[in-house]
This record gives sequence, structure tokens and C-alpha cells, in this order.
Amino acid sequence: MSQPQKEYILGINLEELERLRFQHGVWKSVTDAFFDRLKVSEGMKCLDVGAGPGFVAMDLRDRVGAKGEVAVLEPADYYLEYFKEYSASQRWTNISFYHGTAETADLPKEYYDLIFVRWVIGFVSDPEQFIANLLLSLKPGGVIAIQDYLYSGLGLYPKGGAFDGALEMVIRHWATGGGDAFIAAKIPTIFREHRVSLIDYSPHCLAGGPDSEVIEWADKFFTKHMHLMIASGATTPATGAAMLEDWYAHRKNPDTIFCSPIVVDVAGRKSDG
Repeated sequence: MSQPQKEYILGINLEELERLRFQHGVWKSVTDAFFDRLKVSEGMKCLDVGAGPGFVAMDLRDRVGAKGEVAVLEPADYYLEYFKEYSASQRWTNISFYHGTAETADLPKEYYDLIFVRWVIGFVSDPEQFIANLLLSLKPGGVIAIQDYLYSGLGLYPKGGAFDGALEMVIRHWATGGGDAFIAAKIPTIFREHRVSLIDYSPHCLAGGPDSEVIEWADKFFTKHMHLMIASGATTPATGAAMLEDWYAHRKNPDTIFCSPIVVDVAGRKSDG
């Protein structure tokens, strides 16, 4: 694989790839249930937008089988190359690879039955244009499905320490890249303005104690990315260090409960006419 690029606010490297793999596992049951409700099945043509290393695309390929198609759209060569190598190892012949973004890629028009977007739209500076561009590639009657944050669910208990400021820190960090930590609240309005009928709006919050998978997921984010949030100006070195000290203390406390940010499944059906 080629050397990583520097394009994402969260970084592009092997450590981040492995964090994304773990994250996918933690939230897989939520995403699988979403695909179940959307009836993603054999023969469908699907586009995974901002596919990263392709972990969701792998699941989509399992569902659509050899008779369907899976396309991935990804701006990072490092992640796109990883999924190309994986697909080749599986001898999949029905995978398409697009390098770029919803704003830059030359995608087929009115082609896909499903366009899926997970943890991407919250980082783009113009989410309405982002969705409008993707709708050009969606068949009439097709579904655009988005999973993203209403970040206000974040909580670490017992409260009273420096980590209580983590929510506001993440909001500021997202904003430094033009993103929105509450984007899931705005998607239904964008859908309505583009004649997309809302068919699913389901919020999810995972919670667990100091040894749970969800707190390990959060640990991999906050401990590995705190330096990025300091560098972006979302917090100060002193406050960042205090947050991590509070976090580590909670991980040793058997009474700790961590609540994840709210992740919302949002799906809409494109108008037929």
C-alpha cells in the first residue's frame, strides 16, 4: 500500500484504519438493522460514499451477492487501495472504485438503488449540495440512507470532572473543518427541499461500563485524537490533559457508565417524478 495522505480531520494512517475497523464492529449491529429495515438484498446496486477502508462495502457485497453491484467513493488513496486489495483477494468482480468526493467524482446518473453515507456528511461544509450531488446518481424511487451524529448524547458518569467539557470540545473540533456535530437534525429538511420522502429516522445511543466495547471505542477516539483537537484549537493543552486524566480515572472506576453520542439512521426515497 502507498503512504497515507493528510486529508481527513481524523487522519489517514494505519492506526486510524484499525480504529475504523473497531468502530465498524461496535456499531455493526446498528448498521445491519438499518440495512434490514431498508431491505438491502441480492441484486441491488449500492454506492458507499466516503467508504474509507470499505468495511461497510464488504457487508453490502455480502447482501447484494454476485448479481448485485457495490461502488465505493473515497477521496483517500490509502483507504481506497486497501479495499481494492481486499476485493481482489476475494475475487469480487462486481466492485467499482471512484476516487474523489460527492462534489468531484464523475458518477453514473440515476443508477443506484441505494446510496449509503456513514459518518461523512457531518464533516462537509455544504451538506445540502453534498446530498443534491448524490441524488443525481440515485434512481427515481431509490433510497439514500445516512448515519450520522446528534452529538448531544455524549456523557461520562459520574460527572464532575474535566471530561464534562468533551461535548463542546468535539463540536468546536468538527467546526474547524467546516463540519457539524448535529447534522442529523438537519437532514430531514434537506430531504424535503429536494423532494426526498423521509422513510426512516431512528436514533441510537450505546452505553456501557469501563470494560465495554463502546467505552473502548470512545477511548480509541479521545486518547488517539486529543492531540488533533488541541492542534485545531478546540481545546488547550492543559484542558486536554485534564480531560484525559479524568477519562483514565473513569476507566478504573467500576461504577463508570459511558453514553455514546446519538447516532441517527436517516433514510429517504427519491421522488419518481
